[in-house]
Amino acid sequence: MTLDPFFTERCIEALLFAAAEPLSVADLAKRLPDGADIRQGVADLRERWAGRGIELVEVAGRWRFQTAADLAFLMTEEREEPRRLSKAAQETLAIVAYHQPVTRAEIEAVRGVQASRGTLDVLLEIGLIRMRGRRRTPGRPVTFGTTDAFLEHYGLANLGDLPGVAEMKAAGLLDLNLPPGFTVPDPMGLRPDGEEEDPLDEGETPEFAQDFLGEPEGGEKA
Repeated sequence: MTLDPFFTERCIEALLFAAAEPLSVADLAKRLPDGADIRQGVADLRERWAGRGIELVEVAGRWRFQTAADLAFLMTEEREEPRRLSKAAQETLAIVAYHQPVTRAEIEAVRGVQASRGTLDVLLEIGLIRMRGRRRTPGRPVTFGTTDAFLEHYGLANLGDLPGVAEMKAAGLLDLNLPPGFTVPDPMGLRPDGEEEDPLDEGETPEFAQDFLGEPEGGEKA
């Protein structure tokens, strides 16, 4: 039996308002009666709230209500941040985002400087990156990738929404006089055959370094 579309929409609206975190279609399906067209209900609800002070947005494959972007200034509060990512951590996070799955050695090759454990451990500890698996190459190095928390923090529906060359130029993040053939890696692309990953062993977790604010990278703080 197919449920009334408007009733389905109201159910989804109620669940999203009450939820403490974003909900996926699968999460909603567990709560709604059989026969509910959840994807259509989400689409209708998103259209109904479009242009209002609160909008329905997709983040990391899940849905939530949030303040409209153009009204964010109303919620701005100046306060001292307890910790900001250092330049080294920001560069490392960007490399992981665009090159994932990526090993520590590959991060070092892109940055041109040895990566400290502290830098990677900070990103792991705050949940912006994760250990994905082990590369099927000699030494079986651990690979790193971003997390759903990374997508939520930067307001991305998926990795395909990461800015490309045009967006970076427009934002002034790239020099307009780029060398011929310059490209931004596609994080959604697949690595060549033979570079697949194996899952991590059971119970294998990162060991965090204690001195997150040390200077192991030639004076760069983690």
